Amino acid sequence: MIRVFPRKTNATPTDQLAYYTGPPLWQLEERNVMISCTFTYDKPKAEALADQWSSAGYNVNLGGPAYDDHGDEFVPGRYIKDGFTITSRGCNNKCWFCHVPRREGKIRELEIKNGFNVLDSNLLQCSEDHIRSVFAMLKKQKEKARFTGGLEAAKLQDWHVDLMVDLKPYLFFLAYDTEDDYEPLRQASTMLTEAGFNDRQAMCYCLVGYPKDTMEKAEKRLRNTFELGLMPMAMLYRDENGQVDQEWRKFQRIWIRPWIIKSRMK
Repeated sequence: MIRVFPRKTNATPTDQLAYYTGPPLWQLEERNVMISCTFTYDKPKAEALADQWSSAGYNVNLGGPAYDDHGDEFVPGRYIKDGFTITSRGCNNKCWFCHVPRREGKIRELEIKNGFNVLDSNLLQCSEDHIRSVFAMLKKQKEKARFTGGLEAAKLQDWHVDLMVDLKPYLFFLAYDTEDDYEPLRQASTMLTEAGFNDRQAMCYCLVGYPKDTMEKAEKRLRNTFELGLMPMAMLYRDENGQVDQEWRKFQRIWIRPWIIKSRMK
């Protein structure tokens, strides 16, 4: 199946049937096309691409997370490149800024497929058997594990840390989005620091620029994160139209580069 993406990221496929533009001038043998759109602000481009491929005579379907795709079976390499994996869908939390619970529902465990970079929205909400099976799969991979989907600090337990120590992941992310997240993050960082992890492995997504946020408040959250022994990574809030304030964009650029962050913290 031909897959078309309105935006190219580090996770999108790069095989011969993955496209980021309209159809080529020559006719492709494969006639079925899936336009996969992740972000709501890319929907106009995705719909324009769907029209272009349809006009060229291809059988086109349009979907993806931006169109509230429920996210059932995960097929490696289909909509994200090989090496990335998703072992669960959904989340039991109801964070105001997150579309996952509305789109995918409560946590659902999927069949575990091979990969070294886990993109689950909330792996630690899964059952112990599932989590242990994911770690067992990761230990068999040639590349060191990465948890770029994020691990919920409030769910972190001692046995999770034991698994992390045994696995020795390349990196993993926690999250600090609002003030309520600080205390669970502090407790999690203590557990991880005592287990020997440092800010080259233990990173933390920090949401910034959301309604009523200020740069002073955001910088305080980012500095607090660094002081906990975690490397903060500012994640810029976007509304449904993808609009961002340019001053916030400049702010974010400073707080996503570890060497700049460390120089500011001296």
